[in-house]
Amino acid sequence: MSNGKQRPHRTGTRPGEPVPTGLAAPLNPGRIGAYLGLAVLGVLVGIAGAFVQAAWFPGGLLLALVAAAGVFYGGRLLTGTQIGALAPAAGWLISVVVLLGGRPEGDYLFGDELGLTLFMLGGMAIAVMCATMSRSPQQGADSGRPGK
Repeated sequence: MSNGKQRPHRTGTRPGEPVPTGLAAPLNPGRIGAYLGLAVLGVLVGIAGAFVQAAWFPGGLLLALVAAAGVFYGGRLLTGTQIGALAPAAGWLISVVVLLGGRPEGDYLFGDELGLTLFMLGGMAIAVMCATMSRSPQQGADSGRPGK
């Protein structure tokens, strides 16, 4: 039953056409929910990190940055997109700016300025690294090596 027209696949594209990805992909409620959940997780990690880095300065700072890196990289792996790393990073940044921005009296809510600076700059650097890293290799993909 071939009349010259190709039937669209479930993705809405014809066979042989590339499936749109990233911002060109159709909206998916599950993916939007995952991004919102990652943003909330980023807020929680930012709040916890603000407390931990101020309480136990050198070790707490490292612990807070490792937790942020885990959430950012985990979001990237979970969704397979850059937005997966940027959603928790946005939530993290908003919570950190609100908590560490200072009070109207002019003093900070938490610790010393060195810890705050390292926490903010380190977290932003980690977010950029996780968002701009290359895609992870696919399972079962051909490695290109002969004999495999």
